[in-house]
Amino acid sequence: MTEQRRARKGAVPYKGGCRFGVWAPHAGEVYVVGSFNGWDKTVHPMSGGDDGVWTADIPGVKAGDEYLYRIVAPGGEFMRIDPYARRVTNSAGNGIVKALRHKRMDAFTPPTLDKMVIYELHIGTFGKKEGADGPGDLETAMERLEYLKELGVNAVEIMPLSEFAGGYSWGYNPAHIFAVESDYGSPRNFREFVDRAHQLGIAVIIDVVYNHFGPGDLDLWQFDGWSEDGKGGIYFYNDWRAQTPWGETRPDYGRGEVREYIRDNALMWFREYGVDGLRWDMTAYIRNVHGMNDDAGSDLPDGWSLMQWVNREIRRVKKNGLTIAEDLQDNGALTRAVKDGGAGFDAQWGAVFVHALRPTLTALDDKDRSMEAVKGTLLHRYSADAFERVVYTESHDEVANGRARVPEEIDPGKASSWAAKKRSTLGAAVVFTAPGVPMLFQGQEFLEDDWFHDQDPLDWSKKERNKGILQLYKDLIALRLNREGWTAGLTGQHIDILAANEDLKCIAYHRWRDGGSGDSTVVVANFSANVLENFVVAMPAEGEWTVRFNSDGKGYDGAFGDMGPATVRAEKKEGEDHPAAAVTVAPYSAIILSQTRS
Repeated sequence: MTEQRRARKGAVPYKGGCRFGVWAPHAGEVYVVGSFNGWDKTVHPMSGGDDGVWTADIPGVKAGDEYLYRIVAPGGEFMRIDPYARRVTNSAGNGIVKALRHKRMDAFTPPTLDKMVIYELHIGTFGKKEGADGPGDLETAMERLEYLKELGVNAVEIMPLSEFAGGYSWGYNPAHIFAVESDYGSPRNFREFVDRAHQLGIAVIIDVVYNHFGPGDLDLWQFDGWSEDGKGGIYFYNDWRAQTPWGETRPDYGRGEVREYIRDNALMWFREYGVDGLRWDMTAYIRNVHGMNDDAGSDLPDGWSLMQWVNREIRRVKKNGLTIAEDLQDNGALTRAVKDGGAGFDAQWGAVFVHALRPTLTALDDKDRSMEAVKGTLLHRYSADAFERVVYTESHDEVANGRARVPEEIDPGKASSWAAKKRSTLGAAVVFTAPGVPMLFQGQEFLEDDWFHDQDPLDWSKKERNKGILQLYKDLIALRLNREGWTAGLTGQHIDILAANEDLKCIAYHRWRDGGSGDSTVVVANFSANVLENFVVAMPAEGEWTVRFNSDGKGYDGAFGDMGPATVRAEKKEGEDHPAAAVTVAPYSAIILSQTRS
């Protein structure tokens, strides 16, 4: 019997039939009811085991057949979608039998974190064609992967695509975590999406939601009729630990079958779809009831151990499988190794970074821009490894629920104004030169200005209207990934703040990997409306330094000034410890300098 046949839960088709398994420990009887038996409620009973798992082998069942479980229990009779269903007709419909095809784990090698640029996208809005009804889909999103390749990103992070209630959603309300959202397409569509991304050299990371399930169309709720205190039953905590900001639907991380359910789901995305990584939504609510640090009375040790276990299991299945935590509580233990008591994530979203940089960009008055805050966020890290954090100025969290995109927040109603363009691209320059894994949110690269909501597709016409700004992002990405061979320092661990001047509102820093020409990279950023003229910056080495990027370039926007020289010379004067160069930087602009590799 194959490994798939041995699987005890879910529907596993084989030649000539299908094996069904479902965990329902409080059921008195369980039946498989489906299109293959005319939806007869009694013809296919299941056999119960001491562990509460009911099984049945049914000849003649094939992939594509629809089914439900009929559960008869003291609390009543229930028709339930299989918790392990790989496909459903819709979130309140039927399960669909699907062949379980495993992917080769070594077919694609994703970029390492030091050489990764992430693009966060939402299938329903990124993949929507103009004039089409309903949300966008995987097929259209796949067609736009070529655009992302041209942009230069090498990883996409997809907002949750497990089946959710309704057709429009961010995806953070999963109803059936093993099924691909039916409005987005089929499991095959998603496999094809991953394959195409890999052909283009783009890694695929998906968001998973394990801090709560539902709450809409949630068949897991009181699944086999049992519950305590009116709460969720076998899949959920049935006491005060059930409470989350999204309802009383926190999974019971201490129950073996629930832990396996989450583990099996995490591994499925790697084994059956070939994804390269998972980004765990709001891990703070997996490790603590209230999503807080230093709240021992509300900690969830079972949630912490679950994260450790699943991260270990992922590395067992896929050695370079990436996991990213969205915790937002500045807790370094998330990215600490499991052997050292950490949760074992590779990286986490850097809330400290965005919460320092974004207000600095959007402040109305220059006097309110803090270079100390920018310095602090550039130097911040969770351990010795700078790439344990993902850095950004926009994510779905930052620009949703009526909150504006950065250009719109800078100049409300005038997101394409000079000020909005200048300060938002200044922020981008800092993102792509800071230590960490840079991320941008869909449309950021062509000045999408509307706040994110799930029924508003990207305005792709802005790609042409703001093609200069789009080119600016392409140039920054190329420099970040050292594609020309002269900015290797941007892939390195090291940073030294060369200047942080509160009076002039400017900051300069040196990034390097090993050091030397073609490696050492210097960034000078002007956060004021004034020209930073002949500002003297200590430089890592003497000689000529070339300006590889100037965000004030007229090629990016006709209203920009093209201010500053193409090269500067660093000289060491008698009595001084370091060579220095005088640089000129336009208002709200950044320059990136390096030396040609010798």
